[in-house]
Amino acid sequence: MKLIRINPEDNVAVALEDIKKDEICHVGSTLTDIVNTLDNIPRGHKIALKDIAEGTTVIKYGSPIAIATCDIKRGEWVHTHNVRTELSENTDYMYDHKTSDMPEVKPHSFMGYRRDDGQVGIRNEIWIIPIVGCVNDIARELARSNQDLVSESGGHIDGLYSFAHPYGCSQLGDDLATTAKLLTSLVHHPNAGGVLCLSLGCENLTQEMFREALGDCDENRVRFLVCQDVSDEIEDGSKLLHELAEYAGKSCRSEIPASELVVGMKCGGSDGLSGITANPAVGRFSDRLIALGGTTILTEVPEMFGAENILFSRCENRAVFDKAVRMVNDFKKYFTAHGQVVYENPSPGNKAGGITTLEDKSCGCVQKGGNAQIVDILEYGDRVIKKGLNVLSGPGNDLVSATDLTAAGAQLILFTTGRGTPFGAPAPTVKISTNTALYNKKNGWIDFNAGTIADDEETLDEAGNRLLEYVMKVASGDETKSEMHGCRDIAIFKDGVVL
Repeated sequence: MKLIRINPEDNVAVALEDIKKDEICHVGSTLTDIVNTLDNIPRGHKIALKDIAEGTTVIKYGSPIAIATCDIKRGEWVHTHNVRTELSENTDYMYDHKTSDMPEVKPHSFMGYRRDDGQVGIRNEIWIIPIVGCVNDIARELARSNQDLVSESGGHIDGLYSFAHPYGCSQLGDDLATTAKLLTSLVHHPNAGGVLCLSLGCENLTQEMFREALGDCDENRVRFLVCQDVSDEIEDGSKLLHELAEYAGKSCRSEIPASELVVGMKCGGSDGLSGITANPAVGRFSDRLIALGGTTILTEVPEMFGAENILFSRCENRAVFDKAVRMVNDFKKYFTAHGQVVYENPSPGNKAGGITTLEDKSCGCVQKGGNAQIVDILEYGDRVIKKGLNVLSGPGNDLVSATDLTAAGAQLILFTTGRGTPFGAPAPTVKISTNTALYNKKNGWIDFNAGTIADDEETLDEAGNRLLEYVMKVASGDETKSEMHGCRDIAIFKDGVVL
């Protein structure tokens, strides 16, 4: 099978492998489903299944993804040279509520860490979180020079990490509040059995302001150090880390039901197969975890533009739908306030992989949400409070949105990619390839191959089941490739003035 038509209404198909000009390809079983290619069609790219007149709509996923800028013949390559986006800043949204049955799934459990406050972590790590970027190097040195805490813990401490960022000072208003909100949400994350919050002492985000934003916390689990207040910050910081390790080291894994899992869902370096293999496989996983009582989080709001009605028809009630519309419109205002059009996407790498317009990208992106009802809309930096499918406000940028997902409470992140990337969020980040060639080429980056779907080796449901089993292993302690390579970073969203 070289071509796939995703939806019966589509007037384009997607190449599952490179196709040469003048090849005869089958899309279905009838003579009308046989296409003679008039161009070379790269893997992941689109081919016209019928003549498409200039000014008419290109349909993929059963939804409009572009407008033809010239007449396109049956068998021709359909891409940026002959179509354009139909998106604009103004869109009307109608609440047309739809429901779908959730799959039946046998009970699952994993071996996790039950915290004193009732939260559950899948790692028992010690985190050093700088409150201001000025102390990043101190945080790095504390992490580097205290790695003995991990080796001497007898396996009870899974790692010691610092998370550098450039903010916390010279920020005003919303940006300063955003930094505080994001960092305090990370402090509360259940994968951290102990947290050292590191201040300089003269920054805008004072320790007093940070503690107020943090709210109630266990003083055994969270410690603070103001570097200007001590003569040797490395010595004092090391003492605090040893105290945190003594506390965190008492935690042990125990059997936890799958209903306690919170999983973030993200895509990056997408290609034309993302919406056919990896993303819908993650959607199948999401439905299964939710059927078990668990929680998933979908983000990347700009990569919902053009597919909002597909996604938001699953808001469980009108109040959730109204919050979803406000979230999208607020992001559009963010674009226009900076003089940018809302459709300034996909990236060059996306286009090379076969994604033509933002609608094309968005329709593939939202496949990660499966078929479950959306139970809540979260603002940037918010933490999950409802079980089920949540949608989180955040940009498409890989590290910013993955940090946002971690701060929201995701114990691990599923990251689909057609081109590959080595990065890792603070939470274990599972890389899922859309195609087998990437899995074979970058096996040091990729954890899970969804290219088997395009290879016709398994169905989407089978891949979703396999992914569920794999996630349970990661939640129980199996390391991801990014963890093995020590890839742990954060990035914080900013919009305002830097003093």
